[in-house]
Amino acid sequence: MQEPQEVPADDHEQIVHRVASVDVGKEFGKACTRTPHPTVPGRRVTRVWDVRSTTNAIMELGAHLVDEGIERVVIESTSDYWRAFYYLLEAHGLTVWLVNANDVKQVPGRPKTDKLDAVWLAKLNERGMLRPSFVPPADIRRLRDYTRLRLDLTAERTRTSSAWRNCWKTR
Repeated sequence: MQEPQEVPADDHEQIVHRVASVDVGKEFGKACTRTPHPTVPGRRVTRVWDVRSTTNAIMELGAHLVDEGIERVVIESTSDYWRAFYYLLEAHGLTVWLVNANDVKQVPGRPKTDKLDAVWLAKLNERGMLRPSFVPPADIRRLRDYTRLRLDLTAERTRTSSAWRNCWKTR
């Protein structure tokens, strides 16, 4: 028999012990945390609750997740509703992953309710079965905002100038 060889494990096989997920919606998100049970080794505690999609509520969520020692938060990309959750949780110093909804749907066994969907996302998160989508760093986002604002102001100036020119031509 041949001598077995040790093979280094990939990072995606590592289990993340303290995770959270947010199933984002327009008016609220369904938050879920999965953490080790405080007294029973090997057991997990899953908690699910609603979080309104307001700045104050998301900031409270961020503070709560930091207090729980959450290592990674997963948010499923849903329209543009994910942005507030992503940016505000990131501002709390949390590691936030935006995951593509199509990638999540490809994993068999996905439940149909928001509550179970949040738990499902958290379980996939802790097992390393998701990959993050690219979200530009804060500095690049700020630069993009300035560029878009400049374009908008230039377009507004052009529109206003044209309107004044047309106004004077008709007199």
